[in-house]
Amino acid sequence: MNLSFRQLQAFREVMRTGSISEAARTLGRTQPAVSSLIANLEQELGIELFERQRGKLIRKPEAQFFLGEAEAILDRLARSTRTMREIGSLQQGRLNVAFMPASSQVLIPQLISEFVHDKPEVKVSLMMRGSNVIEEWVASQQYDVGLAETPAPNSALITHDFLLNCICALRSDDPLARKEIIEAKDLSGKPLATLPEMHPNCVSTRMAFDEQKAVFNQRFELRNFLPALKLVEDGLCYCICDPMTADGYLNTAREHSSLVFRPFAPKVVLAISILLPSQRPASVLADAFSEKLLSAVTEIERKQWGDFYGGAQ
Repeated sequence: MNLSFRQLQAFREVMRTGSISEAARTLGRTQPAVSSLIANLEQELGIELFERQRGKLIRKPEAQFFLGEAEAILDRLARSTRTMREIGSLQQGRLNVAFMPASSQVLIPQLISEFVHDKPEVKVSLMMRGSNVIEEWVASQQYDVGLAETPAPNSALITHDFLLNCICALRSDDPLARKEIIEAKDLSGKPLATLPEMHPNCVSTRMAFDEQKAVFNQRFELRNFLPALKLVEDGLCYCICDPMTADGYLNTAREHSSLVFRPFAPKVVLAISILLPSQRPASVLADAFSEKLLSAVTEIERKQWGDFYGGAQ
């Protein structure tokens, strides 16, 4: 069976108006064209829907029954068309985003808020996880967009990679806060809060200290930098953290902040990536949000050696 939209549309109008001529006028088609559509519909269904008596169409009971079916199909088509147009215009759909802790405080919530503000029908799933889990979720197409530490090459992923120069978090009343750049030798022997010992960021930090023959004193080991800043606030340590964490802290603490952030040398980088599944095209929503995220992370990468870190000089 090969029913067409035009056949169903013509049938509904004939049932509504009671005549071929009125249906043709409503549809903007010729009478022969509408007659042909009705005849072809009956042929496809294998049943007569109308009796022809002296040039008039008389509805048969089967036509009344089929009208409900035809209207249901046409309504579903109309809803589907409307829904797809809304999806295409970013007004409807679902967006699944997985992200690392460093972006959870401000970056992702702020971007999502801006993105869906004028899209009340868009549903969003936000999940904060470790980078390995995010990589797995995006590669398996469970999530549309991920923000994580840069993974090893993976054919199931499209990545947009960034290298963020890490910075030093310290109290604003610390004498070192007067320096424009904090060097590893300035922190020799001083207590530090770092990521786990074998994490690439911690390894790079230790190498920076070794380069300046400074004593690396890892007092606190944490899975991410967010709780480390509280320890720095309390004067218990220093922290060489990523600028996303610093950005989130500054946007949350604002004028109540007791911390400042300074560029750190020798350079310590955190490699992060925006992840997209490569095995299927991105939805319109995912594509639009990933572009917004790309712009935001690029801006953080661009301004990380500027006045981003605020605080008293």
